[in-house]
Amino acid sequence: MKRFSDTRALTPRVGFLNCAFKRLSLHCAPRSGGMMCGPNAHSQCCALTLARNVCAEVGMLFRGIWMLRRRYCTGPLLLLGIAVGLFYHTVTMDRDRTEFKSSQRDQMNRSAVFDYKLLLKNPERLLSLLEASQTDFVYHSQRSCAGKAIILTGQHAPTDTEVQLYKRVLQQQGYRVDQARYAETSASLRQDRRDGRDWSVLICLKGSEKSCLRKINFAHPQHQQRVNIIPAFAGVFLDMGGVCRFLTDSQLSGVTLPIRPSACAFSTSPQEGTPNAAEDEWRRPITDSRSGVQSMNATINVYVLVTSATPLTAFVHRTALVKPHLDKTSYATELQVFFRERLGPVLSHKAIEHMNHVISGILKAALLTTKDSSPSPRCQLCFQLMTFSLHYNSSLHPVVVKLQTDLHFDGMKDPHFDGQIAKEYMLEDVLKLLFPACSSEGVEPSLLFRTKEENQKYSDCEGPKDLCLPPDEMHLLQQFNLHLKRPGPFQLLYPTCPLPDDPQHDLIQTESLSAQDYGWRPALVALLQELSLYYTRKHQTESLDDPKSPGASDPRKGRCVDPHLRQLYTDPPMVLMPAFNAWEKEYRAEVPFDVITIRIRPEAVSPHCHIHLDEHRGPRMANYPVGLGNSRINILVMDESEAEPIVMTIYTLYIYRESRPSLPMFDEYVMCSFMQDCGLVVRPDQLCGLEPIPGTRSSEEAQASPRPCLSGDEPGRWVVPCLSCSDNRTCDWREVAWQPDSCYHPLLDQPQLQTCMMGRKVLFIGDSTNRGMMYYLMERVNTTLEDWDKAHDTIVYHNLNQGRTIVSYSYYPQFWLPKAQRPTFQRALQQLLERSRPLENSPQTVLVAGGVQWLNLNHLRTIKQVLEREGLEKIMVVVKSLGMGFHLPVDGIRSLPLNGVQELYNVNKNILESAKHLGYEVIDTLSITMGRYREFLQGRCACHFHEVYKLPFPSSASQRKLKIFRVGGESRNPASVQTGPQEHEEPSSQPDVSYHVKGPVNAVYSEILLSRICVNHAINGTIHQQ
Repeated sequence: MKRFSDTRALTPRVGFLNCAFKRLSLHCAPRSGGMMCGPNAHSQCCALTLARNVCAEVGMLFRGIWMLRRRYCTGPLLLLGIAVGLFYHTVTMDRDRTEFKSSQRDQMNRSAVFDYKLLLKNPERLLSLLEASQTDFVYHSQRSCAGKAIILTGQHAPTDTEVQLYKRVLQQQGYRVDQARYAETSASLRQDRRDGRDWSVLICLKGSEKSCLRKINFAHPQHQQRVNIIPAFAGVFLDMGGVCRFLTDSQLSGVTLPIRPSACAFSTSPQEGTPNAAEDEWRRPITDSRSGVQSMNATINVYVLVTSATPLTAFVHRTALVKPHLDKTSYATELQVFFRERLGPVLSHKAIEHMNHVISGILKAALLTTKDSSPSPRCQLCFQLMTFSLHYNSSLHPVVVKLQTDLHFDGMKDPHFDGQIAKEYMLEDVLKLLFPACSSEGVEPSLLFRTKEENQKYSDCEGPKDLCLPPDEMHLLQQFNLHLKRPGPFQLLYPTCPLPDDPQHDLIQTESLSAQDYGWRPALVALLQELSLYYTRKHQTESLDDPKSPGASDPRKGRCVDPHLRQLYTDPPMVLMPAFNAWEKEYRAEVPFDVITIRIRPEAVSPHCHIHLDEHRGPRMANYPVGLGNSRINILVMDESEAEPIVMTIYTLYIYRESRPSLPMFDEYVMCSFMQDCGLVVRPDQLCGLEPIPGTRSSEEAQASPRPCLSGDEPGRWVVPCLSCSDNRTCDWREVAWQPDSCYHPLLDQPQLQTCMMGRKVLFIGDSTNRGMMYYLMERVNTTLEDWDKAHDTIVYHNLNQGRTIVSYSYYPQFWLPKAQRPTFQRALQQLLERSRPLENSPQTVLVAGGVQWLNLNHLRTIKQVLEREGLEKIMVVVKSLGMGFHLPVDGIRSLPLNGVQELYNVNKNILESAKHLGYEVIDTLSITMGRYREFLQGRCACHFHEVYKLPFPSSASQRKLKIFRVGGESRNPASVQTGPQEHEEPSSQPDVSYHVKGPVNAVYSEILLSRICVNHAINGTIHQQ
């Protein structure tokens, strides 16, 4: 009973298997009439025959076992037999399937060999087949235009310039950019369930390469994806104790490559050094007597884009970095232009051929060393940017002295700024080459369906002239054809025809081909070489048909058809609001207080458009000083194709520079003082920075000055309340004030000032800093400033102090005029005196002379001579001494070095002593401005400490409150100020606009000017300390 029950329990299971295999046998049975295996259906026929035979054998086996199940087999033994049978037939089927696939691949390879050899004889047919199948490739590339780009920052901070550069370039190309440090920490890659199909571009920066190789499945890339790492190059170019890793491979024994063993070592710049014996084998002297042998002594950085490793396809960018022998910096130029200028048209072509040969030979040798190592995942759509530093020494045959797997521009004069711009241009060119232009138009479904059918055509090619390649190889061929068709600024590096005198080509090429053990590779390599040869001949024919040789004409000559900017570069980088767009004309940006210069470099879309900053003849790029508050920079896009340049477009950049960071003053603080900023030490014999003032702990205990100052050049310093004198960030800079060491400058209330100025004529001669003092005086006396102009000639104001005070001004020196046409100081002074007459020969007439740095002892003697000749020797003369300015490296104007700035102190001291010796009043503006040189306002000279701006609404004198500067930099509103309508105005004639002069530094020396003019009124009347 037990055995019977076991047998019955087993019966349903075996019956199920028997039934299933009966069905398989029926399904595999031949159809009526038999099956004829024609040449086109050979593979399908063989597969069905094999499956039919296997099904029949398995069915017969199980029927035999079923017949013997009751007589000999128990249940467990029967199951064991079934398992053994299944295992045997599984092994047999796998062996048959392998043999079948091998025979099928051999037959397809024979067909492919036949096909591609026919296509090699007819390249036009090859191109027509590629064009017909190009739709799917363009479709996938267009899909990537709106895709996602992932940047793995690695060892870079997210705010680093390198990261922001890639981000900006990708965003400008239409990508949505995500950032992560490593692939494992990327949310986009972690959430991806389809092998990374949700992204289009993956950028792996330094430090994240291993993470990329671990995470990304390079063996199954999508057609619309690109990665900036080629797995085959991973570790090949590492430095192994001063030798490139690939050079240590035994397969390269006996091969002499034109590369220094230490080329892969890390260093900031390639070292030229002395060539060794191996290099001498490659160097061959230039035999053409017309060429300049010495001029070829240079190191050139060549930038290479490898678009595929297996098989190798690579391009070289036309821009290179050239460092001539003995020069410290490099400059960017075009490779063809450089060789043509140094060697002429014939030898320059040979030099480029040798350069391409050297680079491609090293790449092939490096790939050769990877064939026997652990198999790297194949990534046909990966790319690698590389920098080859080639050294030329009186020969057309260069030697690679440095090799880097990234773009490097370290040799430029300013690698941080110019190098980043060059890299941005190159990255944009790379993206445009790898991805065709985005198209908003969709691809018709019928075209996609037809393309998918053609992609599968390799499995059953019917004609000998068809292009029979698997999808991956077909896609790579399409990509290469598109790159050759639209190379942009790239030129083909490999594959090209080998040089006839290449001693190493046969060895490396033979080894490389023997390493490929699958049949599609020879066909693909041959087709790539045929495409390369076809386009090379085509370009040569086009260049012969074109009478203008490359570089013969200036690319900047021509009409400016597209007058727009492609980008606005700044250093340090600024966040523009709104984000840059070629069609947006106004931008705003903010910079912190410590940023005092901005380097600006606008780039036009078209090379025919010329860029000038601020004016028609302004520089194309420049360093700009950024004053406190608002600064404005105009960018002119001009067409200079005609005799008269035309301004086509004007962009405006408004930069707001923040004030010095300040903390509010607390109850407990210390008073600190300083004479000069440690950022610019004008007097090396004096301390710089904040120093504590002994005995001053609170505002009530501020040091009281015993007497009024007798001169405007009394020694002094700036004082400011701080929590700690060791940290200027703890100070209340709103309360900073100028304090003489042993006296005080009286501060007049407005009634005193108006009384003092009654019946006076004040004449100003000097530059814009002198003019700023004049406008400050006018506003203080009149309460309002209703008339203002950047006068650069002679002007007279009569409406001051209710018509009882006259102020006149003459600009000197007129530096914008040609030197021969500039009025002399004597002539300018005489014209000012003539325009201001009648003049009284007494202190009621005041002459204020001075400026930034033009005043010298000769001018003082001229003043004395002219006044004596005009009978005005008794008037009051106030000499404004030198001031800070021209100390920043600004393009377009003179700039003083540090020793030149330090020499100003001695010159200024001599001017002050000579002026006082002549009986003139003086104001030491250099000592006042040198400690706060960072607080200049708008102006390229960085010398303006004042700015006149229009108030948001007009107001009458009776509505305006006067702000008077006192100790501590605080403004107060005196209750005793009496204002009223001016005598010579109608009651209804209110000013249409009103202005205000701002600038605390200008206010300090302007108040000293007022105190020296009104010294008698200030001492005899009620005064306030300054």
